[in-house]
Formats: sequence, structure tokens, C-alpha cells
Amino acid sequence: MAYRNGAFVVDTRDGRIVQVIGGTGGRVHVRPPGGGTEWDVPFGALRLATSAERAEVRRNPETQQRSGLADCPTCPELKAAWWEAENDGDEAKSGAALVALRRHWRVHMAEGAPA
Repeated sequence: MAYRNGAFVVDTRDGRIVQVIGGTGGRVHVRPPGGGTEWDVPFGALRLATSAERAEVRRNPETQQRSGLADCPTCPELKAAWWEAENDGDEAKSGAALVALRRHWRVHMAEGAPA
């Protein structure tokens, strides 16, 4: 089984919830939710995050503050559009929404928002 880009998984080596951004072979490329330093994890060291764990990531304002997105009015709209598409199971719409969200995050990072 492969994890879809954007999926929230848990790195069982340290218990961190991370987001999948790619992968090759037996390794998965991940980063913290909302952006940050990326790293590779062996596929066997990951498990899919539970719905409660995913909800905690969305509720935790500290995660948004670390990524520099806490005061942006556009971020919640883009995140809501992505989550709606994810919940509807529309992979094309979900992918397009995730791309829009990542492009928006890159604008924040280019502006020097804290990571």
C-alpha cells in the first residue's frame, strides 16, 4: 500500500504526525503539517493517522503559528476547500486544492514567515 500525497501519517519512530509529500521505493518523503523541513522515512515506519489525530492537527493553533500562517485570512479558506474535496473522495478536486494550498504556503515562506 502506498500513501497518497497530502495524507497525514505517523512516524512511529518518534510518534510525530507528518504529511506525505512524495516517495520512491521503500521511502516516503514527509514534512510537518503546514510545511517545514522535509525528510525521508522508511515505509515500514509509518502508519496512517487516525481521524482523531488528523482532527488534532487541524485544531492545534500552535501548528499554524509555527508555519507562519496564523493570521492569514486565505489559509483557512484554502484548507477548507482541500478538506471538503478529501471528504468527498474527489481525487482530482482534492489534488487541485492541495496544489493551490501549497502555492499559497510558498508565498508565505517567500515573505519570510517563520517556519
